[in-house]
Amino acid sequence: MTDQESPAFSWTCPQCGRHVPNKFPACRCGRARPETPEPAPVETVAEVQAPPVRRNVRSVLTTAGVALAAALGTFVWMNNRATAPATMAPASGTRGGPVLVVPRPAPDQPPPEPPPDAAADAKEPPESPPDPPASLEDLISHAMPAVVRVETGGGFGSGFFVTPDTILTNVHVVGGNGSVTIRRPDGSTVPGRVETTAPELDIAIVRISNADPHQATLPMGSGTHARAGQEVVALGTPLGLQNTVTRGIVSAVRLVGAVTLVQTDAAINPGNSGGPLIDRAGDVVGITTMSMRSAVAQGLSFAIAIDHARALLDGKRPGQGAGTPIASLNEAMSGAAPSQSDALREQGTRAYEQGIVALARRADALDDYWSNFKRVCYEGRIVGTFGREWFALWDSRAMRGVVSPGCLQTFADIRRVAEDIRNTAASLEEAARRSDVYPGARRDLLRRYRLDYPGWNR
Repeated sequence: MTDQESPAFSWTCPQCGRHVPNKFPACRCGRARPETPEPAPVETVAEVQAPPVRRNVRSVLTTAGVALAAALGTFVWMNNRATAPATMAPASGTRGGPVLVVPRPAPDQPPPEPPPDAAADAKEPPESPPDPPASLEDLISHAMPAVVRVETGGGFGSGFFVTPDTILTNVHVVGGNGSVTIRRPDGSTVPGRVETTAPELDIAIVRISNADPHQATLPMGSGTHARAGQEVVALGTPLGLQNTVTRGIVSAVRLVGAVTLVQTDAAINPGNSGGPLIDRAGDVVGITTMSMRSAVAQGLSFAIAIDHARALLDGKRPGQGAGTPIASLNEAMSGAAPSQSDALREQGTRAYEQGIVALARRADALDDYWSNFKRVCYEGRIVGTFGREWFALWDSRAMRGVVSPGCLQTFADIRRVAEDIRNTAASLEEAARRSDVYPGARRDLLRRYRLDYPGWNR
């Protein structure tokens, strides 16, 4: 028996048989220490171990320290094993009042989860990835209930709801009629009143009474901001086949007369007129109006930019007597007259060339001035290849020489003239872009007159 198992230091639990230090009134299993008669006084460690003549003080202190450390370690170990809060329970027949009862963990109970890391809690949750775009099937299924067939006594076409009581279509679909029949995708019909017609835009506004507040509508986007190559879908009633879909891309955005047209290669057939041309976001970019059908013209279809319809709904319309988009487009395609956008581009190209020619004359004069300056006032070399050597003024790494002190004013005059040429070139470039002058045409003119410096706009 070890010293710690001696009755002087511990007692035996009658329930689990463990040896429990005397300082603990209860076992780990929860059993309180049974009543025992007052123990007889025992000799101290010092009296037992010390020799009769001389006590070893260091030995006494060492033994007492070991016993105290063992008791403290046992206490800490027992408390760390606890899996539930300790409770105080009365223990009859024991001294010292209530007994600290530490519940034992169940054999199959998993160890307690460690506390979460505070640093991890402080981190913001990761952002969820953006929602993927809707599939083409979902896009069409949401848009189709807003597309209708517009019927008159002389024919039919397409239209679409932009509000529960407002339908947009073409003027050449409603003709001169004051009322039309609106046939929904489910076959039901409702009368419509032609409220506004704008032949110069080929846009008609039809209103219906007793509108269904749950009627599906299409949001209006922008046709003027459509981009070539952008995917679009045309919905309508081609050749009387209601609920028909064709798909294509935006081929170009053209200004014909006062009307902006969205050109597309999506199939547009008789009966599609007045229907919506929508983008992949489900927004209307145009009202389909015409298609060129001939042996030499394939995939040439056009829609009126929805921006015109939005302005018309707000009470704004272009000047009267401007013709119709169909007539203007036919005239432009027949070669009788160029389209307005082509005319503006041609005019802008001529103006750009005239400006470049005048600028080149000033640059030639500065070339001569620069040659004299370099021979008399500049010591060193110029690194790099430039269309005109004084372009090096704008490259801090090119001029590796020094200017003579007596020529500083002359050098400042050269820089001032060069900056003026640079600002003029930048203005010409901006005006050419606004006139939609082709970048290749601008580049060819700059090279022809030795003004092709890439830093004009910096």
